[in-house]
Amino acid sequence: MNLSDLDYELPPELIAQQPLAARDRCRLLVLRKTDGAVEHRIFNELDCFLNRGDLLVLNDTRVIPARIFGIRVRTRGKVEVLLVERCAKGDWRMICRSRGKLSSGEELELAEGRLRATLLAKEDELIWRSTLAPDPDEEFLRRYGEMPLPPYIRRKRGDPRSANDAANYQTVFAEAPGAIAAPTAGLHFTAELLARLSSKGIRVEKVTLHVGPGTFLPIRCDRLEDHKMRAENYAVKAGTMETIERTRQSGAKVVAVGTTVVRALETVAAGGPLEGRTELFILPGHQFRTMDALLTNFHLPRSTLLALVAAFGGHEKVLAAYEQAVRERYRFYSYGDAMLIL
Repeated sequence: MNLSDLDYELPPELIAQQPLAARDRCRLLVLRKTDGAVEHRIFNELDCFLNRGDLLVLNDTRVIPARIFGIRVRTRGKVEVLLVERCAKGDWRMICRSRGKLSSGEELELAEGRLRATLLAKEDELIWRSTLAPDPDEEFLRRYGEMPLPPYIRRKRGDPRSANDAANYQTVFAEAPGAIAAPTAGLHFTAELLARLSSKGIRVEKVTLHVGPGTFLPIRCDRLEDHKMRAENYAVKAGTMETIERTRQSGAKVVAVGTTVVRALETVAAGGPLEGRTELFILPGHQFRTMDALLTNFHLPRSTLLALVAAFGGHEKVLAAYEQAVRERYRFYSYGDAMLIL
């Protein structure tokens, strides 16, 4: 399959810059896999498409305020750092952005001199392996870090909307810190909606996949089959896989909330450990083993996320639904509207 097969035209004004005041009042496009039929609803009507005994699987990862600003010690030039993941105490993978070319052994002063980074080696064209002193903990990042919003959400430093991003760019069920991007399909849920679904006999299980560069980096090769995903950490309880199997055997639906949930579940279903790192890239032709429906956002063209959605919903049907969403002026991407594929 070619990368161009995942292309579509999106007017820039449809890229949502902030969420709705009420998370669960966003629009919900419902796509039927069988015939491609589309229905336009509101997200808090989700229970209209679920039955007693159905199972929602959520990603409980918590986004850390991993973006930190500072200077290069040698040149005094500005630098922006995104802490991707801790490998060991004081040992981190991170993405650095600076006007000049960075080099191994270079030192950075971050958070107004409160944190010092030494670049050890570049693992690839993006990721630096680095030491940080002192090793930043959650409290340090809360105080000096910023939410790592995707670049299509325009925020200048000091933008008053940034004060709300710490809450807006986090699911209400986030528990396990470690993501540098939100599992955006989960952003539409409220505690009230989850309680209502529970009262109707709709069950919830949680998995963890810490969203990182593997999820959001663009595909840079023409053939999708040539793309290699970057590894991301995940964890699935053994009981969750058993619950999924019982649910499907009973005839009820398993609804994966987001592409990250799909990748975690499908990794384990394919023989992966319950906890580890996954490089699973799902594209059309994949045989799904763990889910009957997918709740997701509208994704960037030419992305691994859109490839997964096309694999589940059908390439032509999904792109036709995206064209409808554009015509109907849906809001796209992380702070945008939602899509349910049944």
